Amino acid sequence: MSSNVSAAPNATPARNINISRFRTLGLLGAIVLIALFFQYQNSAFLTPDNLLSLVRSMASLAMIAFAAQIVIIQGELDLSVGSVYLLAGTLLAVLWLGGGVLPFTLPFPVALLAAILIAVLAGLINGFFTTVIGIPSFIATLGMLSIAQGLALILSKANGFNPAYNVPPPTEASLSFFDFLGATRLPFNIPIQVLWLLIFFLAFKFLLGRTLFGFRSYAIGGNPEAAKVARLPIRKYRTVAFVLCAVMAAVASILDFSYTGSIGPSAGLALTFPVFAAVVIGGTSLLGGRGTTTGALLGALLLAMLQNGLAVLGVSAFVQLVFIGAVTILAVSLDRLSQGGMKLPWRRGNAGAERPVAGGTES
Repeated sequence: MSSNVSAAPNATPARNINISRFRTLGLLGAIVLIALFFQYQNSAFLTPDNLLSLVRSMASLAMIAFAAQIVIIQGELDLSVGSVYLLAGTLLAVLWLGGGVLPFTLPFPVALLAAILIAVLAGLINGFFTTVIGIPSFIATLGMLSIAQGLALILSKANGFNPAYNVPPPTEASLSFFDFLGATRLPFNIPIQVLWLLIFFLAFKFLLGRTLFGFRSYAIGGNPEAAKVARLPIRKYRTVAFVLCAVMAAVASILDFSYTGSIGPSAGLALTFPVFAAVVIGGTSLLGGRGTTTGALLGALLLAMLQNGLAVLGVSAFVQLVFIGAVTILAVSLDRLSQGGMKLPWRRGNAGAERPVAGGTES
C-alpha cells in the first residue's frame, strides 16, 4: 500500500494554501497598522531600542510556538509547556548551583544536558499516554502540567536561584558559558535571542515545509482516517511532536534563565495561554491540518507588540490580558468562519462529522 495519504475527491490543497497565505498577509497588515497606531500615540514605540526589546521579549514565546504548532497541526494539544519550562530551568539551577533537594551538584554542561533530557522525558510521557494509552492529549498534558510543576517545586524547595549571588559561586568558565547563551549582545547591540529566534524559525520552517515529517504532519491532522489507511506512523509522529514541544520549552527556559540571571518557582507558568494564542492568531487550525511557521512567528509578534505598545501607553497589565484574550477569541472565530463561510473542502464521515482535509502546508 502506498505511504501517501490520498485526499478526498473534492479536495483542493492549493486552495487551502492560498487561504493560509491570505491570512498571513492579513495578519502582517494588521501588525503594520497596530505598529503605526502605537507610533502615533507614542513616538518611542518604533525606536531601535524598543523594537529590539520587543523582539527579545517575544523570542521564547515564538520558539515554543513553532513546536506547539506542530502538535496542533497533527490534531493534538500540549498544555504542559509552561510547567516543562519551569522544570527544565529549575533542574538546571539545582544541579549546577545546588541549594535544592539534591545532595550533589554537577558541572554546567552536564546539568544543561539533564535539563534537556527531562524535557525529552516529559514529551515522551505525553506522547505515550496520548498515542498508546489513548488518553485525550488535553487530559494527558494537563496531568503533565501538574506533575512538572510539582517536581520543580520539590527539587527547588520552592526557592529561587541566581548564579551571581550563589554560595558557593559557580566557576568563572561555567558562568561565562551560561551568560553567553542568553545574555550576549551581538554587533549593533542586538540581543543573542534574535539570533536564536532566526535559527529556530528557519529550522522549523524547513521541517514543516521541506521534509516528509512536515508533509505527513499535515496529512495526519487534516485527515486522520486516511492517514491510518495509508499506514502512516501516526503514534511515532505525534510522539515526536510532543518531544519537540517539550524540548523547545526547555530551550526557552534556559535562554531566559541566562538572560535574566535568575529563575523562581513561578517561572513560565503563565506561558501556556500566550503560546496557544500565538499559534491560533497565526492561523493554525484547531481542527488540525493547517498552519505555517511564519504565521506562528507573526502571531507571537502581534502578542508581543500589543503587550509592549500598551505598556508604552501606560495601560495596566490587567487591561493587556483583556486585549490578548479578545484577540485570541477573534482569531478562533475567524478560523471557524473561514472554514465554513469560505466553503473549504470537507471530508464527511459516516456519522456526518466534518473535518478539513490536509492542506495549508508551508510554502
